[in-house]
Amino acid sequence: MASISYLTRLPVKTLLHISSQNTKFTSKSSLCPVNLISFSAKSASQNSYLIKEFTKPRQNSAVRAVSEDEWGPEKDPDASTVAVAEEEPPKEPTEIDILKKRLVDSFYGTNRGLNASSETRAEINELITQLEAKNPTPAPNEALTRLNGKWILAYTSFVGLFPLLTRGTLPLVTLEEISQTIDSEKLTVQNSVTFAGPLATTSISTNAKFEVRSPQRVQIKFEEGIIGTPQLTDSIVLPDNVDFLGQKIDLSPIKGLLSSVQDTASSVAKTISSQPPLKFPISSSRAESWLLTTYLDDDLRISRGDGGSVYVLIKEGSTLLTQ
Repeated sequence: MASISYLTRLPVKTLLHISSQNTKFTSKSSLCPVNLISFSAKSASQNSYLIKEFTKPRQNSAVRAVSEDEWGPEKDPDASTVAVAEEEPPKEPTEIDILKKRLVDSFYGTNRGLNASSETRAEINELITQLEAKNPTPAPNEALTRLNGKWILAYTSFVGLFPLLTRGTLPLVTLEEISQTIDSEKLTVQNSVTFAGPLATTSISTNAKFEVRSPQRVQIKFEEGIIGTPQLTDSIVLPDNVDFLGQKIDLSPIKGLLSSVQDTASSVAKTISSQPPLKFPISSSRAESWLLTTYLDDDLRISRGDGGSVYVLIKEGSTLLTQ
């Protein structure tokens, strides 16, 4: 006990020196000098200061430095609030999209099918058959709202549709547009053809009623024809020459004469354009027909009529019209 009491009276520095000298001979638990001391009740108060000195936690600046490195540099608080916008990957075209594009591309140079060669027609018919097999609307007459709107004729196999427009017959008249407008609420359909010449544009239309006969087939009854009022142009534009029956005719002399009547043509255009269109009833026994819709989506429609004719129409405003 005398040795222990003597040890407790040693200064703190002396104890630390003794402990450091014995470090290599002791276990890790003996590094704390408190483990070398046993206290009695009498010496507890005298050694309270010594216990606090040994048990006080010491700050390790090296450890703190490592901790700061682990957290990394201080971050900008505004950087975490910036949302990174990820662009959506481009939508891959479906098999139907590819077929539709190939079909529209095959119409190039065919003048809506009127000038298509037999080889081109065979290619078009094959593409039409493939699309019909993948029809997303197998019962189009049960989704009449999808038929609503104006449809532009892009191709037809009915070569006798406009016999007057064969090459060389009407060299100054061009076919601007063939369209079909459907109103599913009133069950009406209007077929319209727009012509353009050097002096005016006009249209010929037929109004009809249709009746649903099956999920795909409708019966059409034509009721009246309409000849639109010619819309004369304020300025008359003629080509430099025109091909007529295999010969090129120079139109430059006519251009010189037309320059003197521009003012008169402008006033006549305003007068004629204000007149109502000419309507006439259709009462022929051949005024009825049928139409079978074999493909329908939001852009494209394929229909088959009597006589085996095929019609491919594109919805007005569709990107297919600009390809």
